[in-house]
Amino acid sequence: MADSSFDIVSKVERQEVDNALNQAAKEISQRYDFKNVGASISWSGEKILMEANSEERVKAILDVFQSKLIKRGISLKALDAGEPQLSGKEYKIFASIEEGISQENAKKVAKIIRDEGPKGVKAQVQGDELRVSSKSRDDLQAVIALLKGKDFDFALQFVNYR
Repeated sequence: MADSSFDIVSKVERQEVDNALNQAAKEISQRYDFKNVGASISWSGEKILMEANSEERVKAILDVFQSKLIKRGISLKALDAGEPQLSGKEYKIFASIEEGISQENAKKVAKIIRDEGPKGVKAQVQGDELRVSSKSRDDLQAVIALLKGKDFDFALQFVNYR
């Protein structure tokens, strides 16, 4: 019998991020506390730019955006938001969406699988994802449960289960 396997990835659906950004922009344009303060959120190339005339308001924009991401099922671990920066009279926050598992993070996950996972489970790093394989599907389920129980500083998804 062939080995069963699945891939561990860290991907974010760009359309869902775009939808969350548009919802946040709409809420910001309608809320009374953001009237006449130059509050905005938009794409700036590959980054997300949040602007307002005070540090508290720009942090409030970030908070609105984070709540929209949560409602759309996107992990906040994928959002890398910087600190508010003063630029002229405006405060700005640049945020980016992190995708892919770095080599060092993939090695950490593979080590956890080797050390704490069931015997006979193999994990190989393939680019920015990790392939986990085993003869037993129950062992793969145990690995998924093990990794869901851990708290990583990056988002994990389990795909291509076969």
